[in-house]
Amino acid sequence: MASYLHHTATTIYPCCVPALGDSTGAGCVGLAGANIRCFLGFRKHFKHQLLLVILRKNLEPMKPTLKFLTFTFLVVLFMACDNSTENANDLFSIEIKDEKTTFTQKDVLSLSISSKKGKTVEKVAYSLDNAEKSSGNSLSLANAKMGTRTLKAYITADSKNYEISKTIKLVASETPKLYTYKILEAYPHDMKAYTQGLEFENDTLYESTGQRGRSSLRKTDYKTGNVLQKVDLENQYFGEGITILNNKIYQLTWQENTGFIYNLNTLEKTGTFVYDRSKEGWGLCNNGTTIFKSDGTEKIWTLNSNTLAEEDYIEIYTHKSVIDNVNELEWVEGKIYANVYQKDAVAIVNPQSGAVEGVINLKGLQDEVTQHTTLDVLNGIAYKGEPNILYVTGKNWDKLFKIEIIEK
Repeated sequence: MASYLHHTATTIYPCCVPALGDSTGAGCVGLAGANIRCFLGFRKHFKHQLLLVILRKNLEPMKPTLKFLTFTFLVVLFMACDNSTENANDLFSIEIKDEKTTFTQKDVLSLSISSKKGKTVEKVAYSLDNAEKSSGNSLSLANAKMGTRTLKAYITADSKNYEISKTIKLVASETPKLYTYKILEAYPHDMKAYTQGLEFENDTLYESTGQRGRSSLRKTDYKTGNVLQKVDLENQYFGEGITILNNKIYQLTWQENTGFIYNLNTLEKTGTFVYDRSKEGWGLCNNGTTIFKSDGTEKIWTLNSNTLAEEDYIEIYTHKSVIDNVNELEWVEGKIYANVYQKDAVAIVNPQSGAVEGVINLKGLQDEVTQHTTLDVLNGIAYKGEPNILYVTGKNWDKLFKIEIIEK
């Protein structure tokens, strides 16, 4: 019995749990506590068993429904798992015969579909940049834009439809023509005008200037350099390019994503517009119906002339490389003339494709103006309707030049 007895100071108690070590019957307290815990555990177990009996009784009529729901869930789960393994790009790929790193508008792609997992291709059609689908195995690039383009294939295989894509890059088909210039006239120009936009309306030259706190829109007499009328922008705005369409002047700001609209005759501000797809506001021009806008990258955006929404863009490429930092723009006889920022050059751009068809080298022109500490780069192209004649100036230049463009 010794191992089953607990000794207190005066009494021996039979005990089945450790004592608390007091002298007033702690062993009995321990035994009582153990009995209570056993009772509570039994009651908990009994409640669980009773709950299971009640559930079985109530769920018995629902067994067919539960079986159906379980079956449906398993079917949906199986289909989901099956679809996850049917990723189109894991099953097929677009193959281009004699594939190159770059293509041109002269290329015709010879296309086929590679079935990676043995599926039988029943039908296939192709498109470039979501244009009309072509059901043949060849695709002409004659009307394609420059830059990165998306080639899509629409495949029917084993009675299922799939769609996959592949990117290709287009560059200009021809080496751009090279042009130089001859100075015909030099006119006075405000040395403090940080020129950002330049455009003629009849015989009047309109100019937009930049720098925060100094930005403006001006109407000038180009022969004398006199400013006939001037509207200052609020200090937070950095003025950029302008264009004139339907008796309105449209002016960009640099990083404020805001453009202003003015009455051509009075220069009264009549409205504003925003641009949120392009990066920034740099240059503007128009062809009489559509407005073109540069944003300092290789892109020139097309704006709806009614809503001023940015709808599409072209990317500017020569036969070898992309041209970025596209700045001030001018529409000249069906082409976009684009001043390249910090370069003594103007690119002649196809407005449909973005291909650079010519480059005007204006090196040396800046040497013809007064050299001073705030003198900056060439910027500002205006066309007055005279064949092969441009009017150009720069940021803080004291001269406006009338130049003849000559092919080398």
